[in-house]
Amino acid sequence: MTADRHGHPMSDTGTEAVVQYEQALDDLMFFRPRVAESARSVLAASPRSAMGQVLAAYLGVLGTEQKDAAAARDAFLHFRSGLDAERLTTRERMHLAAATAWLDGDLYGAGRTLGELSIAFPRDALALFAGHQHDFLTGDAQRLRDRIGGALDAWPDDDPHHGPLLGMYAFGLEESGHYARAEEVGLAALAQHPGDVWGIHSVVHTYEMRGRFTDGIRFLDARTEDWANGSLLTVHNWWHYALFTLESGDTARVLEIYDAALHHDRSAGVAMELLDAAALLWRLYLAEEEQSARWARLADAWESRHDGPHYAFNDAHAVMAYVGAGRIARAERLVQEREEWLAGEPGGANGAMTAGIGLPVCRALVAYGRQEYGRAADLLLPVRHRLNDFGGSHAQRDAIQRTLVEASLRAGRTDLAGTLLSERSRLRPVCPYNWSAKARLADQLGDPERAAAARRRAAAQASARK
Repeated sequence: MTADRHGHPMSDTGTEAVVQYEQALDDLMFFRPRVAESARSVLAASPRSAMGQVLAAYLGVLGTEQKDAAAARDAFLHFRSGLDAERLTTRERMHLAAATAWLDGDLYGAGRTLGELSIAFPRDALALFAGHQHDFLTGDAQRLRDRIGGALDAWPDDDPHHGPLLGMYAFGLEESGHYARAEEVGLAALAQHPGDVWGIHSVVHTYEMRGRFTDGIRFLDARTEDWANGSLLTVHNWWHYALFTLESGDTARVLEIYDAALHHDRSAGVAMELLDAAALLWRLYLAEEEQSARWARLADAWESRHDGPHYAFNDAHAVMAYVGAGRIARAERLVQEREEWLAGEPGGANGAMTAGIGLPVCRALVAYGRQEYGRAADLLLPVRHRLNDFGGSHAQRDAIQRTLVEASLRAGRTDLAGTLLSERSRLRPVCPYNWSAKARLADQLGDPERAAAARRRAAAQASARK
């Protein structure tokens, strides 16, 4: 029996397929677009390769694309129909169980199995990568950190995948609040592989969460050749660049980035890129920046996908696009479709995400678009501390948190707005948005001195060059 480079046996996998598998795994770890082609090459060389089939299954679900997941499920069921699982190794059977659960919509079951797999086989890079992305998609910051941290001692520093694992660990550290340590680990990852776009992304998140937007811009500018083109994370890292630019008050440059990188005529139209576009435009919408043409194009892109219920986080961003484009009826129809789906008691992780977080958020976004600000605040307030339950990062979910702030201000709910802004400004004292919002609150409370002081602080932060 052949084996991968760590000595893990690979059933029904010829020598050429093992070479292709190692290439596909490397492409996956570094977010290269050719990973799909590399994965197909594994199965072209050895169609019954258990690890090749598992890799294809994970690729089908990691992008949160409903059609890709359905196609991957059909292919995996076909593979399993003629499979004698007892012939497989323990590791392969565990991967089989994790992939099957994920394809069946049981994300939490898949995550548990992947966790058990990483304990038994800590040098299984595929299990670690899939588990890390699973933790991101389910918003589990502690596991995002500890899944990788628990395996790192098994990896020598000179292993070619030690660097990408450090980049993953940095992201888990950042999402669980260890910002300085996350920056340190992320930079160590980049010292090993400067082109590690996930490592770059992890360091960028540490700057976002600490309000170091000028440092973030400088960091990305210094590494443009490493991240700005040709990876599966290119659009997302441009989104981060745009967030930093937005904090500095340069809306014109933000829109240049949007048009050139986030959404344009040549955009792929995949969900993870469309949600970045929606999340950026929504921040401008909250600031009453008129972007009707961009919203219309983005809403068209979401509508052309014909998405069914698959991932509630995506649904929320589709609703942002419809509301931003003034298509309230379309947004309400999406909400109704999800309500009808839930009435059938579908089960699975997305059912829980949709019922618990997705629908309240979508209803709140619709209410905000209808200028029913008090209702929007009432819908978001009970879920604001649980938004992680439907996935994403702190930076991504901040668009929804800001919606609650804006809704409370516009509804005249000064007590609530004051509480929210007190929380935000102490957690992130360097954030021009927080201080400009505090200025508006002071205006409502009839406190011109405090309003002026907050505006000065916002302006100073926006123009700072440290």
